[in-house]
Amino acid sequence: MKNNKPEKVNDMEALLTLEEVAAYLRLSKDTVYRMVQTGKISASKVGIQWRFKREAIDKWLEKNRNVEH
Repeated sequence: MKNNKPEKVNDMEALLTLEEVAAYLRLSKDTVYRMVQTGKISASKVGIQWRFKREAIDKWLEKNRNVEH
């Protein structure tokens, strides 16, 4: 018998909604949506809703930061 449980419980926490990404980046939902449409950030559409990998958003932030530490 196969185990149909997710491999990691944290996998669900790693996926963000459009609203959560907007709050995380402190941007409007419209701005985040435009960024997806222009390919600036990646997302997957599940039904009619967008999902974002937190790891991908964090990598995008690191890649696009304007100030070096």
